[in-house]
Amino acid sequence: MEKRLDAQTTYRAIINAARSGRYISYGDLVKANGANWPRVRYPLNNLLGDLAKISAERGWPILSAIVVSQENLATGKLDGTARKGFIAAAKDLGYHCQDPETFVEEQQKKMFKWALDAPDNLDSPVEGLVLDPSQSGPRFVQYFGPVLDAIRALGGVAAPQSVMQKVIELVGVTDQELSQTTKSGQSRYENQVGWARFYLLRAGLIDGKERGRWALTAEGRETHLDHETALALFRDVRSRFSDTSTDEGNPAPDLLENLDTELFDDPDRSFWFVGADWDGDDQTERFIRDGIWTNGYEDKYRDRVQCMKPGDLIAIKATFTKKYGLPFDNSDRPVSSMRIKAIGTVKEHTQDGQTVKVEWRPVNPPRDWYFYTYRVTIVEANVGDELGRRLIRFTFGSHRQNYDFWLRLPHWAKRYPQSPTTDDTYKSDEEETERDPERSTARLYDVSDILNDGCFLHAPDVSKMLDRLQAKKNLILQGPPGTGKTWLAKRFAYATIGTRDRHVASNRMRVIQFHPSLSYEDFIRGWRPDGDGQLKLIDGVFLEAIGAARAEPDQPFVVIIEEINRGNPSQTFGEMLTLLETDKRREEEAIELAYQNQPNERVFIPDNLYVIGTMNIADRSLALVDLALRRRFAFVSLETLLNDRWESWCNEEAGLDHETTSIIRSLLTELNDEISRDRSLGPQFRIGHSYVTPSKGEKIDNARTWFHQIVETEIAPLLEEYWYDNPDFASAATKRLLGGL
Repeated sequence: MEKRLDAQTTYRAIINAARSGRYISYGDLVKANGANWPRVRYPLNNLLGDLAKISAERGWPILSAIVVSQENLATGKLDGTARKGFIAAAKDLGYHCQDPETFVEEQQKKMFKWALDAPDNLDSPVEGLVLDPSQSGPRFVQYFGPVLDAIRALGGVAAPQSVMQKVIELVGVTDQELSQTTKSGQSRYENQVGWARFYLLRAGLIDGKERGRWALTAEGRETHLDHETALALFRDVRSRFSDTSTDEGNPAPDLLENLDTELFDDPDRSFWFVGADWDGDDQTERFIRDGIWTNGYEDKYRDRVQCMKPGDLIAIKATFTKKYGLPFDNSDRPVSSMRIKAIGTVKEHTQDGQTVKVEWRPVNPPRDWYFYTYRVTIVEANVGDELGRRLIRFTFGSHRQNYDFWLRLPHWAKRYPQSPTTDDTYKSDEEETERDPERSTARLYDVSDILNDGCFLHAPDVSKMLDRLQAKKNLILQGPPGTGKTWLAKRFAYATIGTRDRHVASNRMRVIQFHPSLSYEDFIRGWRPDGDGQLKLIDGVFLEAIGAARAEPDQPFVVIIEEINRGNPSQTFGEMLTLLETDKRREEEAIELAYQNQPNERVFIPDNLYVIGTMNIADRSLALVDLALRRRFAFVSLETLLNDRWESWCNEEAGLDHETTSIIRSLLTELNDEISRDRSLGPQFRIGHSYVTPSKGEKIDNARTWFHQIVETEIAPLLEEYWYDNPDFASAATKRLLGGL
């Protein structure tokens, strides 16, 4: 590469800034050298690394400590990749950096003090950009950042030759460098870019599944590397893969020789994550010794175990929460964690639905994965979701977890807002406990609980409705007013998530009501003020629910939409109307949103997110439901249920006698028959049983007074609205109700 930067000039610019007690930006250094930023962006990082090495050799503070981005000139803050690169370089030079933020501040203070008596010039000017290639890593490391930037500039995917040409433009590769060859006769430049691409593949930043195309992964699109962070990445990859040579004179690896090909070459291969804790007794050692895995439940997961087949990959995991000692800033909040203890290959299919034979390989020491975890005892990883594939690469391919990527995703960005690093070294890590979460959760909620809570349907009917919700993923409860649509929707949600525990329900159940003014921008995503006088794209309830469900793929989530036909469902759902379909709930069907947070962002609805809507079919003001919406939902009609179950409830919960409940049942049945026969109304306007159903535990001392109050304040106004053109008819109906009891 052409040398357009002068070390002496750069040194003097840094010293002059330090003597004035100010920080200096990268752009200021480029201007001091009279250079063009696009041409020296990468060489500048190399030069700053060289100056840091000189600082360490001569016992100076690290010169580059006061070099910051333009927006941080006032504070001198080093953050993001800049701080990571600086700390990585400092550690390589032998510094101890227990607290990164404190270390940076100390170096900056030392620089300002030392600069007052520092030499005006380097006594031995640096020739070139790399003082000692053996200490700064192979030369191809300098292409890590340019390769990512080149593919990004070409739209995220491009042919190799296009990428190489773009890299030449970005960093200014000279004709002399382009003419150099390796011992085998290969272009030295192409060889170095090929090695750079190989390491970026191993780091999970480039996807090499398609021959002849270089494509950025989701993580790669978000990653920007300077020289220090590129060098740290190189060393990390080299330490994890024994076959990663550093002899750049060798031919660059074949483009298809990458981890994804090895893991995902067989479309029939499944990836299983299983627990090994039986009521506090860890079975991991026994499983490894005996070459098996056994399901600890007698009556659960038999169907999943039977799906395991020879050739599948399997991992023993333990799930827990962790708050302290994490390798990222968690804002002092607990983080869901999963420890990988052993990985293996299924060798023999189960015969009893309980046990499979496995060729195990212990993971020693165990590796901890964060954020996206599995808490159910046995889970098949979702290969169709990029988040699931990241976990698979980490577990079975020794990939590192990029914490920055996960902390940028909206679900976790909101939960763990980044804040200054604090010193938690004195705190205990004892809150980390390995356990089977399924054995310590709240009591399960099922069909029997729905009936006990006051549902007057029969158990087979409730089970059938829940089966339709499980199969279709989307269910609408429709019926006349007072038939318990909202009440039942919430019970169906509890049964779907498996518990009524308040904490669990608040995390996995969202409730919203549609109305005429609700828009796509409210429900999905739209521009909103951010409190600083600026507009910001904010995710709505449904997109937040999607993020939460995708974050915990082994747990069910529910969105309840009250009065789903009261707004304009097609307009409010937008693109999501297509994605609601059961067969489109996978990443391959993801589509772009009207408002994107990042280029080429695509969204899909995960299959563990259920939608339950309610619809009052008696509302005159509502148009017919969009046919597209009808096709995507299963519809269940609820009727007025003044049956024996209703009567038993009234007797047991409220103390109403049999004679009273029989009279009320007769009066409302007669009224509903009259409403059904009315050609201007019809069955959809019948009065629901909720009007005359006491709450759980409500004791009624005077049945007549209770019933009359309901008629006068709730039913009579409704009848007046029904027969607004015939008030005498409504009045007569009310009198019959009042006179009957």
